[in-house]
Amino acid sequence: MNGFKFGPFEENPLLFNKAFIGGKWVDAICKDTFEVVNPATGEVLQYVPNMTGEDTVVAIEAASEAQHNWGETTLKERSQLLKRLHELVVKYTDHLVQIVTLEGGKPLSDSKGEVSKSNIFHEWYAEEVKRIQGDCMTSVQKPDTQLLYLRLPIGVAALITPWNAPLQMISRKAAAALAAGCCVIVKPAEDTPLSALALAYLINEAGFPPGVFNVVTCERERAKLVSTVLCGSSLVKKLSFTGSTVTGKWLYEKCSQTVKKLSLELGGNAAFIVFESADIAQAVQAVTDSKFRNGGQTCICANRILVQDSIYDEFCEKLEDNVRKIQMGVPMNPRNGQGPLINKRAVQKVQSHVDDAIQQGGVLRVGGKVDHSLGELFFEPTLIIDVPAHALLHEEETFGPVAAVTK
Repeated sequence: MNGFKFGPFEENPLLFNKAFIGGKWVDAICKDTFEVVNPATGEVLQYVPNMTGEDTVVAIEAASEAQHNWGETTLKERSQLLKRLHELVVKYTDHLVQIVTLEGGKPLSDSKGEVSKSNIFHEWYAEEVKRIQGDCMTSVQKPDTQLLYLRLPIGVAALITPWNAPLQMISRKAAAALAAGCCVIVKPAEDTPLSALALAYLINEAGFPPGVFNVVTCERERAKLVSTVLCGSSLVKKLSFTGSTVTGKWLYEKCSQTVKKLSLELGGNAAFIVFESADIAQAVQAVTDSKFRNGGQTCICANRILVQDSIYDEFCEKLEDNVRKIQMGVPMNPRNGQGPLINKRAVQKVQSHVDDAIQQGGVLRVGGKVDHSLGELFFEPTLIIDVPAHALLHEEETFGPVAAVTK
């Protein structure tokens, strides 16, 4: 962690207060803005455009106009641009880590890991794009006929991304789309738009043509409006979304009107199962790493921990020791392993799950509430054992630092 070099946030060269459409930094047509807040302190980090459907139409038109030329670029050209983007992310790693940490509340180690993983996608697709090849096959009906298959860009892709991995989720989706020759419109989560704007700057600096990568920002109340325009436009050929199952179903319905290609990565309820043949110490550490990474705010964390009865007591004792060692505090302090939850709605959901489990017979061993001495969004690392199978902790995705163990 000693390698980080952070200056004042307001001097971060990747900090922007405008959206990015058609290769230009723009305000919302209506001139509205919304706050981006540091969840650890409540401090306003930036004001960004609060866009509407009108702005979304402009972004769609910009991407559509750029699509023909971008789709005609050679695989080598796309590869070189992605490589240049990879180099720029390496150069600006500290600045990106600072943004991800402050707007998302991630501990420094998690933010550094996210920036690194994001850049893996840029590097991977810079190489993989060279392998976009068609095929030639003999017809099964006419042996003297050869069938030629070509892989062509599908067209403009809309990417709706979550707040818990604000840089990585965009890179994972956008790098693939750009490599395939598709122009992109990103609608980032309202809690973490600054990472998307930082990436837009680097993509522009790398030399991607105007209109190839666009970012439309808006607050939560306008997200449905913006998404409706993206889903309803016949110029948008593909939509990719990572987020809740409820929202995914809604997008699925809206995209049916234009029969779009869809990629949906929706909510999870991952089970971590430990049998008596397991190395208990290793299993406990694996659960700790999985459950409490980014305060439990990942879609792949262990939501339900199921342990064989013969090792149940020993497992719970060792897990309790681990949970008590987790240091919670301001994410910019490298000694802290857990920061705040993203917003008040997240705190309310986690608290409701904890209260429900206890009311139904679960036993609270560690934590269980907000540590108000740190701030209103700092929910304590929590362990509840003997959680009944019908508790909310088992039936819904908690998305918080609560380990729910069942025998």
